[in-house]
Amino acid sequence: MPSTATPVPTVPNALIYDRVALRHDGAAENTVGPISLTLCEGERCLLLGPSGVGKSTLLMAATGLFPSAVPGKKTGDILLRGQPVESRLPADWADTCGFLFQDAAQTLAGFTVRDEIAFSPENSGVAASRIPGLVSDVAARVGIPDAWLGRRITTLSGGERQIVALAALLAQGAPITLADEPLASLAPVAARRMAALLLKPGRSTMLVEHRLGSILNRIDRCLALGRDGRVLAMGAPHEVMARDCAALAEAGIALPLATRLHLALPDVIAPGLCFRDALTRVPREKAQHLHDALLPSPIPVGDPLVTLEGADCAPAFGPVVLRNVSLTLRAGEVLAILGPNGAGKSTLAACLSGLVLPRAGRRTGAPGAVAFQNPEAHFSRESVRAEIQGLGLAPMEVARILDGWALMLVADQHPFTLSQGQKRRLALALLAETDRWPVLILDEPTAGLDGAAEAVLVQRVRALARNGRALAVITHDMDFALAIADRAVLLNRGAVQFDGPCRSLMRDEARLADAGLSLPEARPVLDWLETAC
Repeated sequence: MPSTATPVPTVPNALIYDRVALRHDGAAENTVGPISLTLCEGERCLLLGPSGVGKSTLLMAATGLFPSAVPGKKTGDILLRGQPVESRLPADWADTCGFLFQDAAQTLAGFTVRDEIAFSPENSGVAASRIPGLVSDVAARVGIPDAWLGRRITTLSGGERQIVALAALLAQGAPITLADEPLASLAPVAARRMAALLLKPGRSTMLVEHRLGSILNRIDRCLALGRDGRVLAMGAPHEVMARDCAALAEAGIALPLATRLHLALPDVIAPGLCFRDALTRVPREKAQHLHDALLPSPIPVGDPLVTLEGADCAPAFGPVVLRNVSLTLRAGEVLAILGPNGAGKSTLAACLSGLVLPRAGRRTGAPGAVAFQNPEAHFSRESVRAEIQGLGLAPMEVARILDGWALMLVADQHPFTLSQGQKRRLALALLAETDRWPVLILDEPTAGLDGAAEAVLVQRVRALARNGRALAVITHDMDFALAIADRAVLLNRGAVQFDGPCRSLMRDEARLADAGLSLPEARPVLDWLETAC
């Protein structure tokens, strides 16, 4: 007798890559692939890989932005909710797929915060009477205060723009989300909030991220690409980190602290995502090994190179955001500048470097340079090689720099065609490889960097300090600050609230929490070292 039960409709997978290979125009080899991957409905997938292996390109291909807007060639098939991606224009997938770019400027249209959030609902035909309530609801979910809603996007910090971009994406209401390093510019509290919203259980999300602390416990599956742009490892986060950690490290992929400590002390710390219990079994004679793995070696401090005295700091054409700042940077010193999004960290950098004069008080000392959050601000020539040649160095020196900063393979590409991590390395090289600037300030230098590049950056910054430079590093990554800086300042509520040893601040939970910051992952190790050393 035939069944009379109503058939249950099948839900297509959210996103399918079937033997997909992608190649940028002018490239001799594929940027990524061939690769086959399925993002199931309701699955949260983390895409890992070293800089330059095509992670961002793979995301852009999902809606056809590559190769329609970014020139190149695609082979293989991509299906969004069962439909070929070529069946619509990229913009027409807005009802199905939302995209968070690495650079929030690629998402935002330059209106006020309120208009940015309302932009997508207005364009999709949501009734005008519903939009104010929708804007208020989304703003509250991401932590945007009412006072922000009338602000122009141009007045926001990089992290604040990223928060607005998230709000605009949530207002879009698409069932599938692609996010390219959404946490890179965010303070820890804001990063945790964004991770909770993007990776809510049941949400179909694929994201690229190097900062793993806020997200691994929210991820269903990791997929790691190797340097050849092909799949290196795949599985649940705890499986991948335990089984494939050595291969991931060899590929230069950023790893959680627990995994890095296992690789450093495999006979003591077991593979996994937690190391607190293992510390109780670490022999005392291993204490120095752990100390050297986490904390910078001391550098003798020299004469003052730059001083702010009673400075009121403000961005160009903007209001004062920091008052009565007195701060001295000495030769051989590496200073971490910490604080929540919008605290004035980049503004302080501009005053320290001399790019912007204080509104009150004074700056004295040597000229400085800033490695900006947007690395493209540093580029003016037709190729990576030409940018380095512009430093006026001999050909052998140019080759040494390209090789040392892992840029030789892209030396003849236009700087704007590089991955975000490659752009970051080039911008840093342009400042670090000349002795023109005694004072260097790096604004969020790890954004877009893979694990290998970040480790090299730590070494290079410390080497510059040993050679007599004074450096300041703006970061939201507490463990990076701990690894690179001797001293830290904490900005909050328009003032410097702490100025002292970085290691001391990293154990001050109350002070960090008040500023919306988190303790570093290494806090248990710091506590253990206090008794072991």
